[in-house]
Amino acid sequence: MKKILLLLALCASFSLRAEPVTITVSAAISLKAPLETLQTGFEKANPGTKVIYNFGSSGSLEQQIVNGAPVDVFISAAARQMDALEAAGGILPDSRFVLLGNTLVLIAPAGTKAPTGFGDLTSVRTLAIGEPQSVPAGMYAMEVLTHLRLAEAVRERLVYAKDVRQVLIYVESGNADAGIVYGSDAASSKAVRIVATAPEASHQKIEYPAAIVKASPHAAEATRFLEFLRSQEAAAVFKSAGFSVSSVP
Repeated sequence: MKKILLLLALCASFSLRAEPVTITVSAAISLKAPLETLQTGFEKANPGTKVIYNFGSSGSLEQQIVNGAPVDVFISAAARQMDALEAAGGILPDSRFVLLGNTLVLIAPAGTKAPTGFGDLTSVRTLAIGEPQSVPAGMYAMEVLTHLRLAEAVRERLVYAKDVRQVLIYVESGNADAGIVYGSDAASSKAVRIVATAPEASHQKIEYPAAIVKASPHAAEATRFLEFLRSQEAAAVFKSAGFSVSSVP
């Protein structure tokens, strides 16, 4: 009888150890396509770990973490949101690094002729951008418009979106005559055309910082996930999606 009980206890212990760990990754929505593509590869290489994604605007995600949302990894589309979380003591020291870069482009519905460039934006009825206070792409867009001295001229034409993917949808559907999004977003859609690329000097450098959330109970698994995102396999996926890769060993 004792042997049977011992065997049952060992089986129960093995069952508990075999239970996969699930990590939650809160990431800027512009990363949705490549991160979902990479999920299978990571989970295959790490059979004891599952990944759940939470996509949204970087500002909203940062606030969720500050308010106690159970998140293991945060990947922002700008330094500002990661800076705020770090200042609040919300990330593990030394876990932060710049994962990716991107460009900012002006887009219009495919098949249309206007606008012809940033200087032609006063001819459009509606220009969609992300909400500048919470959406990094919107913040960069306002920097570009200010740099090009167009901010006041187009102010009444601006339509604000909850995230950069919604900007893309507005333009794809024709509900906006033009929009400002990341180059990676524009590359993912056949329903829009790239009108122009914003000059690098017109906005802050676009960087995607990544870090482990301090409250994560799965720091080891989160570390392996971030290491995977810095692999050559991940770099190929990110580059194919239109990103520039900053952190490949």
